[in-house]
Amino acid sequence: MEKLQDKPTEKEATLLKAPMERRMFMRYAGATAAFTTLLFATTSCDEDGDDMPTDPMAVDLGKGDTGILNYAYALEQLEAAFYAEVVAKSLGLFNQTEQQIMQDIKGHEGIHRDFLKAALGTSAIRDLEVNFSSINFNDKNSILSTARTFEDLGVAAYNGAGRLLENAGFLTLAGKIVSVEARHAAVIRDLISNGTFSDSANNQGLDPAMMPADVLAAAAPFIKTKITANNLPK
Repeated sequence: MEKLQDKPTEKEATLLKAPMERRMFMRYAGATAAFTTLLFATTSCDEDGDDMPTDPMAVDLGKGDTGILNYAYALEQLEAAFYAEVVAKSLGLFNQTEQQIMQDIKGHEGIHRDFLKAALGTSAIRDLEVNFSSINFNDKNSILSTARTFEDLGVAAYNGAGRLLENAGFLTLAGKIVSVEARHAAVIRDLISNGTFSDSANNQGLDPAMMPADVLAAAAPFIKTKITANNLPK
């Protein structure tokens, strides 16, 4: 297990909070309205064609751009639920600066989740049931290791799915979200091992990209609800 730093840098403490407070994540209400308009504009295109058979007990993400947005929404639900648990159960394990970082990330992930849900409207999948039984919320190493997994997975998911989006407006908005997720990934990695703030997940100076099927397989142990993605673009 990598050694935890005792005193994160002041830069880390302010990295996440200040920009989000100023912008409130793309001026949330206005951006949601614009996002919803784009979604409705492409819905008719997504309705064409036959769906592949799905498990009737599973949550199906849908197809086209709507399916990709639901895919992002599912991952944001997972991340938001995790950090809500951390803040509720585990803040005492962290020093004051680290506590602020965890609270800031919790706020960001909640905004991402709520933004996508509002934008998707009636096309949004239902709330997912998570499974955090493998995470020890009384152990700092377990929490940070899981946080790194989720943040790296989130960045890779957005990078991999971006090319599947047909609407340029969606791609721009996804890019704004993934830029925040990348900063989360960086600060979590630096909390685990001081001095790795700028390291990427693959240690090659580049953010990784993963396709939806691989991302969902990696996230599956933490989600009780079965998800099918048979109709996502490829």
